Amino acid sequence: MSKEKLKKKIKEALKEDIGSGDITTEIFISSSKKFSAYILAKSHCRVCGVEMAAEVFKILNPKAEVKILKKDGSDVYKGEKIMTIKSDRTVLSAERTALNLLQHFTGISTAARAFAQKSCGKTTVLDTRKTTPLWREEEKYAVKIGGCKNHRFGLYDAFMIKDNHIAAMKNFEELKEKIAIARKKKPSAILEIEADTTKKAILFASLKPDILMLDNMKPETIKKLIKKIKSISPKTSIELSGGINSSNFFSYAALRPDFISIGALTHSVQAADISMEIVEEK
Repeated sequence: MSKEKLKKKIKEALKEDIGSGDITTEIFISSSKKFSAYILAKSHCRVCGVEMAAEVFKILNPKAEVKILKKDGSDVYKGEKIMTIKSDRTVLSAERTALNLLQHFTGISTAARAFAQKSCGKTTVLDTRKTTPLWREEEKYAVKIGGCKNHRFGLYDAFMIKDNHIAAMKNFEELKEKIAIARKKKPSAILEIEADTTKKAILFASLKPDILMLDNMKPETIKKLIKKIKSISPKTSIELSGGINSSNFFSYAALRPDFISIGALTHSVQAADISMEIVEEK
């Protein structure tokens, strides 16, 4: 995303919060006062969104002096400062929007870091399309900062034949015919099929998809299936998805699938614990 497009989104976020004006700050804080502020981590995290947060302060006060101490991708520990700000009273108006962005994207990158470390090179961890509308690019960026990889960005860049697509077709032959059309129309696009039963997985393997997703299956079932799928279509990559979390991740990663996709990286991640403190300059 271009800097101008991102700046526009940040301005819209500020407009949502400030609206017609920050009535508390405008009445209780003199416009002549100057402040020094710092943003710090209150727990160990993988920082992401620092430039976005800095831009919030600069938009409200172009003369604000913002010093970034920890760049995106830095591992920060409790009590460490991430950035410092010198500005006027607008620092108070910018605080919530800046922290919302920084906490959210840092939460994503921190979760991604944890899964990337757990994978130990046995598999590639992917995100999904379960993202916040209009903030997908930034959330997927945060996933990469954490050390995981991006799945498709939208409906336009890869074929993903899910259970509802299959249910909407007449039979297996129609599915086979449509795959041939898809391959001809967009030969460079990855083609993936979702299977939620052993029977479907074996059947779909015969179609030689680029990726076969095994959805909501138990490890013991997957272990047997992977060998069977590879014997039918050696070049097909295996992706595991559905119900995989930090507590059961190892049992799935141990199967050495090509990919494990985790929607929770973006759709239900916990925001990082980050705060801002200010002092009035004398």
